[in-house]
Amino acid sequence: MFGLSGEHLLILAGILLIFGPRKLPELGASVGRAFRNFKEGLNGPTSSGQLESHDAPVAQTKPVSAAEKPANPQI
Repeated sequence: MFGLSGEHLLILAGILLIFGPRKLPELGASVGRAFRNFKEGLNGPTSSGQLESHDAPVAQTKPVSAAEKPANPQI
């Protein structure tokens, strides 16, 4: 399914040279967390009790008439 071509190996070698062997596990973990958070955001709330932002209640505001608006002081 996933074939490695010469271009893929060149990119992987470049990443290894830039970040080094000590940083690669941290980089992989952070990329994995980013993908997991992205998938959770697409799938909606999970059994862990997460809420999406559009599920939160929205405060209702009433329009303010001209009589209720405070006067702006002239400076």
